[in-house]
Amino acid sequence: MGALDFYTTATGTDVQTAFNAAREHAEWEYGTSGFTGTIAEKDEVTLLDEPKRSEQDAMERAKELLDGEDPRVSTKYGPAGALPIATDDGADGWLFFGVAAH
Repeated sequence: MGALDFYTTATGTDVQTAFNAAREHAEWEYGTSGFTGTIAEKDEVTLLDEPKRSEQDAMERAKELLDGEDPRVSTKYGPAGALPIATDDGADGWLFFGVAAH
């Protein structure tokens, strides 16, 4: 059993609502049989206290955190990470990322 890095965005009234929506979408898209390598494998999310960024800048920061093996987000059995992002329409958005079983 391996692991894959994943990155996905979602909007919502708060980070937990957006996380739940992102998980539901991944489960619909990839199934619920486990080992999908997606956010569907995560049960919890950790909101990192960082400034709101563009989606591209947040992606770069997420990759830095994973490449640096930040313990808050770099294990396949730990929580997903979340970074706040600025959306084009002004909605509250988050980039969810992490390592998931595959």
